[in-house]
Amino acid sequence: MPTERDAFVAETRHPESLRALVLRGDVRRYRKGTILIQEGDDGDTLFVVLQGRVKVYCVDVNDKEITFGVFGLADYFGEMALDGGTRSASVITLEPTVCAVVQRQALSNFIAERPEFCYELLSKVIQRLRMATRDARNLAFIDVYGRITRLLNDLATLQEDGRRRLLERITQQEIASRVGCSREMVSRILKDLVSGGYITNCDRYIVLVSRLPQHW
Repeated sequence: MPTERDAFVAETRHPESLRALVLRGDVRRYRKGTILIQEGDDGDTLFVVLQGRVKVYCVDVNDKEITFGVFGLADYFGEMALDGGTRSASVITLEPTVCAVVQRQALSNFIAERPEFCYELLSKVIQRLRMATRDARNLAFIDVYGRITRLLNDLATLQEDGRRRLLERITQQEIASRVGCSREMVSRILKDLVSGGYITNCDRYIVLVSRLPQHW
């Protein structure tokens, strides 16, 4: 019976180099809520998502959480610890998830055989650095309302009826963690957007009915 790895490798829309890398890893299955990476731990593995979704986040001493991103099929994470340093963030599964786990030595051998993969890896690191820079700039220069509406716009996808809908069910606490504010503030802003007819909820998915106003 075909496995998740078989299906991933057979899917030609995934980069060929990534499909080849997956074959070097061990397939592991995780339940929802499993912590795959703990911030501060030593790390020597790269994870490639074959099924499911994970969240990358940090928690401060007061248990305040900030979310750096949510990764799904064909995304990989853990690459920053392959320099021998400690993990810079934690990663937890948001749903049952399957990953190909590649050990550092296996990755080193793969890069030695296929040095072009270094460019793909570097491109991914640069992309995430740009996202981190953008998020830091948003926290410094954009108000909470602006950060929330920017997140909603980034996550929304155009539907056949002309409206835009978020493709993932996202809670108010998850929104708060991603934009760096309180859940209460998110609740107030979303309530006002619903009252104004700008957004609605359909089967727990947020739907953007019309263009969100620039200011709250």
